[in-house]
Amino acid sequence: MYKIAVAGTGYVGLVAGVCFAEVGHKVICVDIDENKVNIMKQGISPIYETGLEELMRKNYAAGRIDYTTDYKSAYKDADVILLGVGTPEQPDGSANLSYIAAVARQIAETIEKDCLVVVKSTVPVGTNDKVEQFIKDFLVHDVRVEVASNPEFLAQGSAVHDTIHASRIIIGTESKWAEDILRDIYKPFGIPIVSVSRRSAEMIKYASNDFLALKISYINDIANLCEMVEADIQDVTKGMSFDPRIGDKFLNAGIGYGGSCFPKDTKALEYLANQNGYELRTVKSAIAVNRDQKLILYKKACKRLITFNGLKIAVLGLTYKPGTDDLRGAPSLENVPLLLEQGANLCAYDPVGADNFKKIYPKGRIGNGSITYANNAKEALTDANLCFIFTEWNSIKALTPSDFVNLMRNPLVYDGRNIFAVEDMLSAGVEYYSIGRKAR
Repeated sequence: MYKIAVAGTGYVGLVAGVCFAEVGHKVICVDIDENKVNIMKQGISPIYETGLEELMRKNYAAGRIDYTTDYKSAYKDADVILLGVGTPEQPDGSANLSYIAAVARQIAETIEKDCLVVVKSTVPVGTNDKVEQFIKDFLVHDVRVEVASNPEFLAQGSAVHDTIHASRIIIGTESKWAEDILRDIYKPFGIPIVSVSRRSAEMIKYASNDFLALKISYINDIANLCEMVEADIQDVTKGMSFDPRIGDKFLNAGIGYGGSCFPKDTKALEYLANQNGYELRTVKSAIAVNRDQKLILYKKACKRLITFNGLKIAVLGLTYKPGTDDLRGAPSLENVPLLLEQGANLCAYDPVGADNFKKIYPKGRIGNGSITYANNAKEALTDANLCFIFTEWNSIKALTPSDFVNLMRNPLVYDGRNIFAVEDMLSAGVEYYSIGRKAR
């Protein structure tokens, strides 16, 4: 088994570190935040992720994983160092590589034995070549160091399962030495390994994520047309899904994609193409469709209402999808400020993401409107004039049509996730608007 150091304890780094410990490797996770490190030592995860805390406690007690702010001790004798730090989007759509560079410099000045540096962070094609050269430029000790690409394909909310039971593992290397090490550390997982060049591995990550984003934007485009021609998008996608070339994944019409990957990765690939004098027309269109889709419910409501001023509006769901507390790219962040600007009094509910949302929009008066937070969905609906549904949490899906009728002052519902059957809502007396569907 290998001694593995992990730089960064976000979704990528922490999940990877815990899962490597679970299969027997000795892992130490590095973070600059002392408080965060102390919390993790107590078995408390800084991110909401199903099953993660259980594995953190189990492997910490077994001595297979630890957490530290002391990168020097963590890196100096590591066999493998994983980079799981963030590569956030910059204003022009490019990836910010400053965190990658900072860790690369630390590695160069610290390692005292032969070491494989594995970049799991999503980085533009060609970045791993630069990271390897950067490390060698600042290398202090006479040791062998190579950089490999090992992109992750986990989904937030199911990251642990997606890591341990991945469909494939992509490794990008430039030597048999690096390839053999990666094959060896992944051997206990028993998952097929696809070995390619570093640049191909980097491109596989972007091409995969952007393809899924394309599917989502495509089906949302079709859904919008379905409304105009009185077809039902759910009937359409059901018929499409039986074709094995299409399948049934990522065909749920709604109010667009969000999260830490799709918005950032589509823009980064578009930027990369532009830098090389090429226009990725499909990806460019997916970005535009998704941008417009996030406000489609708001625009529908604007056509129906003369004003939002003074109305109590229930907002159900704040995170970009269920199973995570992540708000990045969430439709709520696009719609809430518009509603507040129009003077709406919002009552928001999310079973996991409310605390993060409060950091952006604290309870109370904000601009022309106000926001409060409910403990459950029914509390948010009570006496509301209007309801927006942005996330399909089970606690929201558990509502019945009669709940909207009995609790709301006016049962007017805009459902961005097509949770409820149109016929059920209309027959109960709910004025119901969704995505790509018409009542029969």
